[in-house]
Amino acid sequence: MRWTAHSQRACALKRRRWAMMWPWSARRLWRPRRAAISTSQRWIGASETTQPAARGACYNPAMLMRPDLRTQQRDFLLSISRAITAQLDQSEVLRRVLQASLAMLAGRVGIIALTDRADGRLVIRAYRGISADIVPQLNHLLHELMSARGEAGFSREFLNAKLQEMADAIDKRLQQSIAMPLVFAQNPLGLLVVFRSYHTAITPEDLSALQSFADQAAIAVNNAQLYGAIAHERQRLSAILNSSGDGFFTMSPSLRFLQVNTAFERMTGWRNAEALDKHKSEIINWARLEGSDIEKALSAGWAADGRAEPIESLYVEGELIRRDSSELSIGITYAPLRSAVGELVSIIGNVRDITNFRKAQEMQSVFISTVHHELRTPIAIIKGYASTLGRDDVEWGKEAVRDYAGIIEDEADRLTALVEDLLTASKIQAAQQLYLHIASVDLPAVAGQSVARLESGASQDIALSFPDDFPLIQGDSARLRQVIDNLLTNAIKYSPADSTVTVGGRYSLTTVTVFVRDQGPGIPKDQLERIFERFYRIDDRLTRRTQGTGLGLYLARAIVQAHGGDI
Repeated sequence: MRWTAHSQRACALKRRRWAMMWPWSARRLWRPRRAAISTSQRWIGASETTQPAARGACYNPAMLMRPDLRTQQRDFLLSISRAITAQLDQSEVLRRVLQASLAMLAGRVGIIALTDRADGRLVIRAYRGISADIVPQLNHLLHELMSARGEAGFSREFLNAKLQEMADAIDKRLQQSIAMPLVFAQNPLGLLVVFRSYHTAITPEDLSALQSFADQAAIAVNNAQLYGAIAHERQRLSAILNSSGDGFFTMSPSLRFLQVNTAFERMTGWRNAEALDKHKSEIINWARLEGSDIEKALSAGWAADGRAEPIESLYVEGELIRRDSSELSIGITYAPLRSAVGELVSIIGNVRDITNFRKAQEMQSVFISTVHHELRTPIAIIKGYASTLGRDDVEWGKEAVRDYAGIIEDEADRLTALVEDLLTASKIQAAQQLYLHIASVDLPAVAGQSVARLESGASQDIALSFPDDFPLIQGDSARLRQVIDNLLTNAIKYSPADSTVTVGGRYSLTTVTVFVRDQGPGIPKDQLERIFERFYRIDDRLTRRTQGTGLGLYLARAIVQAHGGDI
């Protein structure tokens, strides 16, 4: 195309005017803008190669190829806005921004680099017109650019030099670079760079178009970051709730389930997908309930809309009927979630399995009752015989005094043993290790001592059955005697009269075994583990007729396990 002298003078005048408008001394690339959307020219970095353009030329293909720039820019912005509105796919929005930027500025290559929130580096997240192989090199140049940034930013010369290095790394035929930062609410988010394969003046239309596209990209990046932060927080909260031992759920104001966690699924038998949108009455049904449930509380005005004062949480507990018809002791704490205007948005529930708490309460009650009975009996006997011996109106012979004193001594020993058992159980419960006096122990001899002490008061025959070569073991003789005493006492209590109770043992190369065998009623299979719990006694007529605290087998297991064995 031929140009007239007038046209050449006009182009030269235009170039001089633009040169006056762009005093590039020490501009800050990341200087905050006054608003999220601005057309401030301070934000544009133009890098020009040393390769001269055609003499006297003022050639801009964009000006020749696109007569209606505003219409095209509007269409691009509309497309980008739709992408932002329709989806939060950041990569798709950035792709459209690059497409629009290259089309409007007649660019050949475009990149969008975003600030990495972890280390502050600029990392290319979208590109057009280049291969993936060159991206690491460009990222390195961007890192050098950001590393050299000081309080005053960096000079035009340094910025242009880095942009030129990037252009040369891509294609040495690229002659011009235009950079625009992505800023949202004075927050630097990244950089948009367009590379041209020709050299020309940067028009106001170029700046306006690139500015508008950069602003749209900044909005998309900010939205994506907010969405990512929300998604991350949601995942974190979900992980916390699903790893909790307590059940959690949310319900709508109409008491329909919105979400439940893993513990709630385990407690009720209802999975999250099955519970969704089901009414509370379909999932939570009570065999026994203490307190008023959520339905009555809502009817009475609990969490009513418009209440200004804080609302106390609602707690109920009872026996839940699970999906498989079994029962579980639980406590539920309901808490309302309200909007800023006081409207009830949802109800949050915390479900706690209180089975062990109920067991502890029951054990405490049994303990108080048992200890009261076990203490009262020997105390009454001691008091009775002591009072009898102290009467002034009776003269007691030596034999009677000896017998009565023996009974008092036996009952005192019984009290001492009970107190010792309680102290030992307390230490075990407090996770304090039993102190053992380790020495060589002759178990047949220890068993013989137990038999000698108990057989005089037993109505059964008690036999010992140990091989002659039974080996010595290392252990605490007194504690092991306590175990055998307990097992033998139980056998005598629950075996029929005139039957035989046998205490014996056997051994192998690595273990020794001691057993007590009787002809009693036995122990139900479902009770075999429970009999070793503190204060637990099988609830039947036979145990109700016999004395005991429910501590014997608990202590026996603790002593045997302290020796590294099992019972």
